[in-house]
Amino acid sequence: MQKRIGFLVTVAVSALALAGCGQQQKSGTGQNNLKSDMATDQVVNWSETQDLVTLDPSKLTEPIDLTMNGNVNEGLYRLGNHHKIEPGIATGANVSKDGKTYTFTLRKNAKWSNGDPVTAKDFVYSWKRTINPKTASQYGYIFDGIKNANQIQANKVTADQLGVKALSNQKLQVSLERPIPYFKLLMAFPIFFPQNQNAVEKYGKRYGTSADKMVYDGPFVMKGWTGTNEKWRLVANNHYWDKKHVYLKQINDQVIKDPSTLYNLYQTKKVDVASLSGVQAKSQLKNKDMHMLQDSRIFYLEFNQKTRPAFKNQALRKAFSYAIDRKSFTKNVLADGSQPAEGFVTSGLANNPKTGEDFAKEANQNNQGLTYNPTKAKAQYKLALSQLHKKSLKLEILAGDSVAAQHSAGYIQGQLEKVLPNLKLTVTNVPNKTLIQRQTHHEFDFFISNWGADYSDPYTFLQILQSNNTFNEGGWDNPTYDQLVKRAASTDANDPNARWQDLIQAQRVMMKDQGVAPIYQATIPQIRNPKIKGLAYNSAGLQYNFKSMYISK
Repeated sequence: MQKRIGFLVTVAVSALALAGCGQQQKSGTGQNNLKSDMATDQVVNWSETQDLVTLDPSKLTEPIDLTMNGNVNEGLYRLGNHHKIEPGIATGANVSKDGKTYTFTLRKNAKWSNGDPVTAKDFVYSWKRTINPKTASQYGYIFDGIKNANQIQANKVTADQLGVKALSNQKLQVSLERPIPYFKLLMAFPIFFPQNQNAVEKYGKRYGTSADKMVYDGPFVMKGWTGTNEKWRLVANNHYWDKKHVYLKQINDQVIKDPSTLYNLYQTKKVDVASLSGVQAKSQLKNKDMHMLQDSRIFYLEFNQKTRPAFKNQALRKAFSYAIDRKSFTKNVLADGSQPAEGFVTSGLANNPKTGEDFAKEANQNNQGLTYNPTKAKAQYKLALSQLHKKSLKLEILAGDSVAAQHSAGYIQGQLEKVLPNLKLTVTNVPNKTLIQRQTHHEFDFFISNWGADYSDPYTFLQILQSNNTFNEGGWDNPTYDQLVKRAASTDANDPNARWQDLIQAQRVMMKDQGVAPIYQATIPQIRNPKIKGLAYNSAGLQYNFKSMYISK
């Protein structure tokens, strides 16, 4: 996932209520055997822990929005298990020698649920609509590297000049400003899906706000979502080009925010999957239906270095990081399988192209800045107070108003005040809308932020801490870091080994300076019906692909 999704402290009781990771059935393989293994009634009862916000591909931000859109719609590719690219609307792609021009061939039998053909023009229209500043898409930044995307975002040129062109109904050409090693992974991400212009113009401001104000080109269509209710259905799409490999008749979905209620519904077989709180997860570790899914989402302290001068002090940032007992926090407070951070980039996301070593492990130099050390914390805090010419500090922790957010902020408050003398912290819990507004306008001292991966490459994390990135809300600024990340995306983009080293060094620079303080990597503890098969799960990007899911006998 991804993606600055939620901007909230969403831990423990608010993990995503989505199902596990069965092996996806490949199209056309073992079809007879698969059919014989299926139960007659192909219906799954799903659950969510958060409300669906929108189906508009240009305005997606939340995990549930991305998951629903990723299954009722389809892009050039789909994402299978282990971040494997699988066929979508594209049947093939030609890439220029310099890696900067992609020409995709689209399948002729792809249709929208209203019967219209899916064409290259639908992709062109969608991308230009999303990148247009008037649309106010929070995901506009992800078009970085596509010709003129950044200039369009900065209002220097119009969206019509984006580097995407329909050469014909079945030929789509994309021009890049530089090679993008993870470009095909982006093409499986819902932000890059096509949109039917007729539908957008027909529904206007209501487009994507309810199930009947959309058209669909994916394996399923949505029914019953009014835009405010908490129950809906995904029904097999009869117009889908590969409908013979969609095995479910229907997915009944509902929002259940209370973990106890959700668990009870699972126990009574009224839902097939349920996310668990830390306490619940502990009690179910020996249950064969229990699964701990690694999530490529990092939670970290973000310090306001733009409008709070105290946090420009490196010693103060280091003091806060040394004062946090990450092992105790994940084991005793979260207790849901989450792991102490190994750096800003999550573990299990990407591997060295030459040696195969995990990025997080390779970039981690002696657990730099991540070790609980009260002695060092006190020394750094004493140094910070001296440099700031202060005897004490009073600061505010900004957090959301969910139970999970309150618990996490409370722990951070207690831990920092326990270790650092003459530090007084207050916690301010605010609704989501207020939280985002205060973060965007830099009206905070520090807060617990989180970032989820949009694709399986370290750049998805490291790019957001560049000094000019809008998601770098703390305003950390390091020229060496900026140069390394920029080099990985430009001069070294076609050299996998050099690019890897750029990104490794960038993380090390950030950790040495403690630009932010990583705390933990999330895990999704969930219990699911063992008869669910064929579901593809990924820790980054589109996490859940329902296309080949089925119920076994």
